[in-house]
Amino acid sequence: MILAGDIGGTKTILALFAREQGVRHPLRAQRYPSREHTSLEAIIRTFLADVDERPTTASFGVAGPVANRKAHITNLPWTIDADEISKAFAIPDVHLLNDLQAIAMAVPHLASDDIYTLNTGHAIPRGTIGVVAPGTGLGEAFLVWSGIGYQAYPTEGGHTSFAPVTQEQLRLLEYLQPRFEHVSFERVCSGSGIPNLYDYLSSGAQYEEPDWLRQALAEAEDPTPIIVNTALAGKAQICVATLDLFTHILAGIVGDMALKVFATGGLYLGGGIPPRILPRLQEPDFLEAVTYKGRFRHWVARIPIHVILNPSTALHGAAWHGFQTWEQATQSPAAIP
Repeated sequence: MILAGDIGGTKTILALFAREQGVRHPLRAQRYPSREHTSLEAIIRTFLADVDERPTTASFGVAGPVANRKAHITNLPWTIDADEISKAFAIPDVHLLNDLQAIAMAVPHLASDDIYTLNTGHAIPRGTIGVVAPGTGLGEAFLVWSGIGYQAYPTEGGHTSFAPVTQEQLRLLEYLQPRFEHVSFERVCSGSGIPNLYDYLSSGAQYEEPDWLRQALAEAEDPTPIIVNTALAGKAQICVATLDLFTHILAGIVGDMALKVFATGGLYLGGGIPPRILPRLQEPDFLEAVTYKGRFRHWVARIPIHVILNPSTALHGAAWHGFQTWEQATQSPAAIP
């Protein structure tokens, strides 16, 4: 029995998996608002109180860096300790992996209906694969062929310094620098970063902010869905411009990832935002901005680019990791459905 979890700043999903049913058919799954709980342990306790089964292995994809079997969640005041979880719930084998590593773990197992292809490109078999995932934050990971399969590696690339490539992006950096001092890509290309783009555009005289929009944003706990949905519906030009700016920055990150890891096996866009803004990503200027890489423009244009549509991908990746570590521990390799 595997306990797997997708632990993020907005939501936490826990699920139980059995070897016979496989990763795509959890025995039980439950979603919890992360900020309504004091710790991951509190959520696990609630989840396991309703089930008779007790897992022997647990694997959690967490939104933050993992070191020495501990993780500090980037957008939550949580510290997660694998050893403490093991003791508290009598689970012999507990693992933490970065949430982007979890998504990357699932990429080789994605089915055709789990993705939407933006650029078919020319994938090289066993080539390196890149993953970029804007959600609450911005995550990056990559997969390298090990000789017997793909090995997933996390990064904290979302916290690298924002590098403007247009005059408008340069003005955006100048606007945000006094507020944050260090402006990372996550500050401008994530769910938490979209309001920063909106604030920048609303600070000038180019776009009007309708009264109904101003009131809706003032009353919202999270303004990002309002900005994105208004942009997709074309109801306010300032929101359309915000989403345009976001899209072009994301495209630059995708092109950079292709170059940094030599992603000849393809690039995958994960996280909660890409599926939500898929109609905007289908516009030709997105791929044009991805390939805005000077002498490597034509090389980047050959990289396949896919949007991950399955919202359970990170959870499935954590489950795959759990089954993999269980098989290694028992030296009992078997095909998992």
